[in-house]
Amino acid sequence: MADRRYQGSSSRRGAKGQGGYRGQGGYIGKMSQDRSPKSRNSRGGQKGGRSRGAGRPQRPAPVRSDMLMIEGRRAVAEALDTGVKLTRAYVSAPDGDASLQELMSRLEAANVPIEEVSHRELDARSSHGAHQGIMVKCAPFAYASVRDIINRAGEGPALVVLLDHVTDEGNFGAIVRSAEVAGAAGVIIANARAAQVGVGAMKTSAGALLHIPVAQVPNLVQAMQELKDAGFWCCAATEHAEEDVWHAPLEGRICLVMGSEGSGISHLVLSKCDFAVRLPQRGHVESLNVAQAATVLCYEWLRRDMERTEEPGGNA
Repeated sequence: MADRRYQGSSSRRGAKGQGGYRGQGGYIGKMSQDRSPKSRNSRGGQKGGRSRGAGRPQRPAPVRSDMLMIEGRRAVAEALDTGVKLTRAYVSAPDGDASLQELMSRLEAANVPIEEVSHRELDARSSHGAHQGIMVKCAPFAYASVRDIINRAGEGPALVVLLDHVTDEGNFGAIVRSAEVAGAAGVIIANARAAQVGVGAMKTSAGALLHIPVAQVPNLVQAMQELKDAGFWCCAATEHAEEDVWHAPLEGRICLVMGSEGSGISHLVLSKCDFAVRLPQRGHVESLNVAQAATVLCYEWLRRDMERTEEPGGNA
């Protein structure tokens, strides 16, 4: 039986009209033009100690753009667990704090220099003040390639999340966290005019960025074509889709395309998608933002994949 995504019915081709974050149908972003995604018909050191500064603390130097800071206790623990190369740690008020003391012991065992600083200094270095008394500096993030993600996906059902110029680091980190928890093979982002792996993304991902490959590419459409050649269907998430997520063919090998916070999915990227989905909505408030919507859609893919593996004769 032919895959129903090949049928090219209007419900698989997406949407009509313009719009932003509001309106019937839930999630997100507006389409840049009234054009539906086309249906495809073929796809084949030194051990560090603590340095205590005397006198009044000085204002911390700005963090260089090529330095990556990880903040928060869970994220730091994840970095230690996964063997990320850490170059320095900044800790505030560790006395009597068993959790911080344990992290400091682990950092010392890993030969990471520790500098005890004031809470105010950590606030100045933090992306949004949620450092929980500890931040660590590490080498620049190692981005993966699209091929790395395809190889990780294997040959069976798999999920890849592609972000069409999502600009907020917090949204980006939250999406990576949801993708990793749902078992996605990877996340793809643009290398310009988009959020990258930084302090804010590391914090909101809660360590997920250390467990899932992220590919940074110059051309999103080319990345989509690589995925299609590897058997993936590209699904656009937009409030203007004619089909809701509960009835859309969101199973198997899926590349979930999420649009930017302001303009949604671009016309060119949208035109390369195989079908589109929306989230149903009953309430009257503004629809979900990109991170919340991505979480729902990732879990819908996961739900279907778990049902498949639990069926008699299903492949785990």
